[in-house]
Amino acid sequence: MTITDTQTTDAEALTPGHERVLLMRQIMPADRDTDVIRLYVDPDPAALDADKFDIGTSKAAHEAAAMASRLQSATKGARTVHPDQIVSRTAFRVEHGETMSFGSYFNAFPASYWRRHTIVDEVRLTVRLEGEGASVIVYRSMANGRSQRVDSGTVEGTAGEFSFDLPLKPFTDGGWYWYDVIAADEDATVASAEWTAEVPAERAERGTVTIGITTMNRQDFCAKLLGQLGNSNQLAAILDEVLVMEQGTKLVKDSEFFDEAAAALGDRLRILEQGNIGGSGGFARAQYEGLKADRSTYVMMLDDDVECETEGIVRAATFGDLCRKTTIVGGHMFSIYEKAQLHSFGERVAPYTFWWGSAPGVFPGWNLGERNIRSTRWLHARIDVDYNPWFMCLIPAEVLREIGLSLPLFIKWDDSEYGLRAKDAGFPTVSFPGAAVWHVPWTDKNDALDWQSYFHVRNRFIAALLHSKYPRGGRMVQESFNHQIKHLVSMQYSTVALRHKALMDVLAGPGVLHEQLGSTLPELKQLVKGYADADLIADPEALPEVKRHKLPRKGREPSAVISGRAASVQALLQPLRQLRKPRDQAQTNPEAEIMAQDARWHKIARYDSALVSLPDGTAAAFYRRDRGTFFAKMKETVAIHKELALRWDELAEQYRAALGDITSPQSWERTFGPWLESEGTSSEPVDG
Repeated sequence: MTITDTQTTDAEALTPGHERVLLMRQIMPADRDTDVIRLYVDPDPAALDADKFDIGTSKAAHEAAAMASRLQSATKGARTVHPDQIVSRTAFRVEHGETMSFGSYFNAFPASYWRRHTIVDEVRLTVRLEGEGASVIVYRSMANGRSQRVDSGTVEGTAGEFSFDLPLKPFTDGGWYWYDVIAADEDATVASAEWTAEVPAERAERGTVTIGITTMNRQDFCAKLLGQLGNSNQLAAILDEVLVMEQGTKLVKDSEFFDEAAAALGDRLRILEQGNIGGSGGFARAQYEGLKADRSTYVMMLDDDVECETEGIVRAATFGDLCRKTTIVGGHMFSIYEKAQLHSFGERVAPYTFWWGSAPGVFPGWNLGERNIRSTRWLHARIDVDYNPWFMCLIPAEVLREIGLSLPLFIKWDDSEYGLRAKDAGFPTVSFPGAAVWHVPWTDKNDALDWQSYFHVRNRFIAALLHSKYPRGGRMVQESFNHQIKHLVSMQYSTVALRHKALMDVLAGPGVLHEQLGSTLPELKQLVKGYADADLIADPEALPEVKRHKLPRKGREPSAVISGRAASVQALLQPLRQLRKPRDQAQTNPEAEIMAQDARWHKIARYDSALVSLPDGTAAAFYRRDRGTFFAKMKETVAIHKELALRWDELAEQYRAALGDITSPQSWERTFGPWLESEGTSSEPVDG
């Protein structure tokens, strides 16, 4: 450890041919937002939760242990952090007699990620303290969450600067560095803290970023996001351009927040109006424009309906600059409704089932306001991923040139497929701690049942045909068939129709993907017309009266929670139940009203009709059982899945052979053609 007086300006000795670069700095929330303060500081004592080897092997045991940890946190009484303790964007005041830990999401140093992926082998932490008797203590953790005290320093006088040189060698599997500050004799202010490293001079040059935002009718959200980007001094140093792909009818330029945002960004903002060709079409346009301009090191995909910690963009770019090999760097997602809740920390695609989801060891929905990093064992192991969702994802231009742009999928699976494609080409993805956005959680959406279910199914099958290593995609065909049966017995006939169309379009091959981008959505909305489960009722006065045909057996309503064995029994019984004619009264009056959170197939299937609400709470649908529809759709389901199984290898060969062409800048340029012409944009070819 080196201790210097705050007035000392002696130049440090650097290794010849090296420069010292800033990796990350201490930050505080903008606007003194106390809803997110525990992502920046942790006022509570560390209380590490149980070790997985003590808990056992079952998923239920681990979930129970996680719940017990949360309850423990809720009952112990958390300390309050006052807004006036946030001195500035980079300074924080610790009250007399208190200890404050900076072992938090935005201020702890994710040592294992730097150790695994970058050329950095040692970091320097420099902390500037004000306040007599104030102390700083440096800690490190291991992959299992256990922590160790590393070093410390105490202010002699009124202020001091402390530097700690910290090796990264012990962080192979996981672990963080962080520091705690103790205000002993009076209030102490942590004026700043910086993590720096010596790197070869040729690697010290900072890469620059083009940010691409696809938006559709979220003009206020998008304009506020542009304001956040424009008002960040740190981001300004590496920001080349912000591209907004405007695909809606309610334009971002008409938002009351736009003028201020546009003034902040100046000539770095460019709005491109084009038809609604989905998120993949919008992001592909950003990738195309980034390559065409040929000035940015990276192109960042950023959702329009997020709040962004702009410092995370700078950190992601810095990390990418210093990676050993060219790497995609993504951020994490917190809930925009419960801002300390970590919704997405790392994503994988399970190879046999080919489902996306949280990486092994991750607990989705973890609230860091209740249990922060120091108390949460699983957060200390490094999480390796297959891809990062495009709510925040930094893609090097080198990757875009090498493997092409997004697949023309409209929405869903474009980001995960791209991560798998990049991985196959030798470009890893890192979901990087300390880079994050606040976003609407996926759990509050209805995209497994409405028109979006088409894209879930079609695009998942396309991704599996491209990347699955298992015959017939492992469980893909069988699970798809099972899901169709569940939707059929649940009276979700519109969803079955959408999924059937998705699979038929998969069977049609890759040649139509570009031409379908702008036409598929209107077709889907037309397709579901006439299905009762797709007829949404928003007015409570219009909801039909619930009338039961008989009292529940022994007064017990069917439970939404069911054991695996009981679910298997229902999977056998419910298709047989379709042989019975529905009760006449059920066609006019629902037999039950089922909340979205309880709308499981095995519960819905017990009725001949039901009122089922949407996950976002805005409306409900009147499901009604129809024998004719059931058996017609069942016949289609059998035929389609049989064809998929028989033609899998042939289709996989077709999609893999076409991948390079349909993701090339040249193919996308033809798709963008009408809008490029209207903009008067030069059609000089893009290298790629």
